Amino acid sequence: MKAIILSAGQGKRLLPMTADLPKCLLPLGGKPLIGWQVDALHTCGIDEIVVVTGFAADRVERALEDMARPGLTLRAVYNPFYAVADNLASCWLVRGEMRGGFLLLNGDTVFEPAVLGRLLASPTAPVTVTIDRKAAYDADDMKVRTEGTRLVEIGKTLPLDEVDGESIGMLYFRGAGPRLFAAAIEEALRNPEAVRWWYLSVVGRLAREVEVLTASIEGLEWGEVDYPADLARARVLALRWEASRGDEALAASS
Repeated sequence: MKAIILSAGQGKRLLPMTADLPKCLLPLGGKPLIGWQVDALHTCGIDEIVVVTGFAADRVERALEDMARPGLTLRAVYNPFYAVADNLASCWLVRGEMRGGFLLLNGDTVFEPAVLGRLLASPTAPVTVTIDRKAAYDADDMKVRTEGTRLVEIGKTLPLDEVDGESIGMLYFRGAGPRLFAAAIEEALRNPEAVRWWYLSVVGRLAREVEVLTASIEGLEWGEVDYPADLARARVLALRWEASRGDEALAASS
């Protein structure tokens, strides 16, 4: 199965750490942020990963070369519009990759493999949006409104009294989903304003026409890295995951 990771952005809210280094290469424990994504995807059986690059693309491409391993295809697609367009444009550039079932991930989300495992085991739907729930939401959260497991609305400006969770930036497209999403991207980009849209706005529109489900990963560990405090939390997670893997390796050898 294929995964597409959107990693074209610089991560300006993390300056000066991202002055020369793209957000996806910020170190977490013993490897870069994108390294944690690649490891989790490969652990869960993903054998092809396409990374959309932009800022400092050459550095990301070199890092991907260092992550090569048997049974995994890693490729980069350069987005020359990364500085003037949002992530819907990145999706447009790789719309030809959207054939068969595939995963779509934001390049700033780290997660334990169990998060992806829960999404992959979710009931079949054209589109499935991975969500989490918490006690309170802020303006930067990509909030969702649901009816049962069905997605009704998604966006950062949803009224707080209607919010049922937040998207973690990980989606699963199956069946007719890849074709419908690619067609919706094509249609959206005919609007000049769409270069400043998030791809999840297209998913929200699709939810009015086809079945878009949500998969909750409540109780599992993940983090989105936008601000320095987020990076600090993600590094704590990475240290815990590294320690857990060390304990598992020790137990297996004893």
